[in-house]
Amino acid sequence: METKVNFLPEAEGRIVYVRPVAVAELPAEIQAQAEGLDRLYALHRPDGERLALVRDRDMAFALARQNDLAPVNAH
Repeated sequence: METKVNFLPEAEGRIVYVRPVAVAELPAEIQAQAEGLDRLYALHRPDGERLALVRDRDMAFALARQNDLAPVNAH
């Protein structure tokens, strides 16, 4: 069973930005869960709010698409 998460209100559109994030820049509690990774990928709303952190870029795009969002690369 798949459960869709409503990350964005309809009025804000469906775009999310995917960008790499250095694990060293994240809070200690997140670093501890990163299991030796140097980089994670973040999904952000257009206003900059971080919605999710995932292990790799493909997973970030898949998560966005599973939730009817349009992922866009951000650097």
